[in-house]
Amino acid sequence: MIYITGDTHGDYKRFRNPAIRKLRRGDTLIICGDFGFFWNDSRKEKSIIKKISEKGYTVAFIDGCHENFDILEKFSVTEWNGGKARIICRNLVHLMRGQVYTIEGKKIFTFGGGHSQDFDYRRESSNWWKREKPSHEEIIEAIDNLKIHNNTVDYVVTHEPPVSLKDCLNVDVLQRLEVHALFEDIIKTCTYKKWFFGKCHIDKHIPIKFFAVFNNVIPLK
Repeated sequence: MIYITGDTHGDYKRFRNPAIRKLRRGDTLIICGDFGFFWNDSRKEKSIIKKISEKGYTVAFIDGCHENFDILEKFSVTEWNGGKARIICRNLVHLMRGQVYTIEGKKIFTFGGGHSQDFDYRRESSNWWKREKPSHEEIIEAIDNLKIHNNTVDYVVTHEPPVSLKDCLNVDVLQRLEVHALFEDIIKTCTYKKWFFGKCHIDKHIPIKFFAVFNNVIPLK
């Protein structure tokens, strides 16, 4: 079974959520960005990664706005379930931007990254990295990959929400990104069952297809 949850921000207590503790060998938990366990490369952080690596299920995360990309990009890129990914360890996978993965027969389009709303209070290469912002090349790759799949997937997983939902979410989109235009095009031109995003730190269903997810653990049935 595949499950979706929201930003973990390096908080291992999230894995003690009763719903997550029910996951079994062969299951996959997808995290909608801001994984946060690659931040300072400390001994404690490495110990937590080891604990995660010992779980029977797969933890697959997209990146968000609170990742140390200097650490994350040390891991090589390989093919995983039909898309490019970074295999951190046996069962820990970084799902990359603009990829389509086939997991348990379901096609899942992923696109991490975004814009830090606390940008003014952070310092480059200390607690903020330019690579949080999706590049034009990543957006073009996303468009090409969706075309390969006839613009049809089962699920969309992103960190940023589509800007057209901002009034429903009662949040301000402080900076328009090129990726926001991509998301609006996906809404108009692609076929998908549900769209999940994590940035807003709320659990809310926006009928019919959109889900802001944070603490909830949602099975993909």
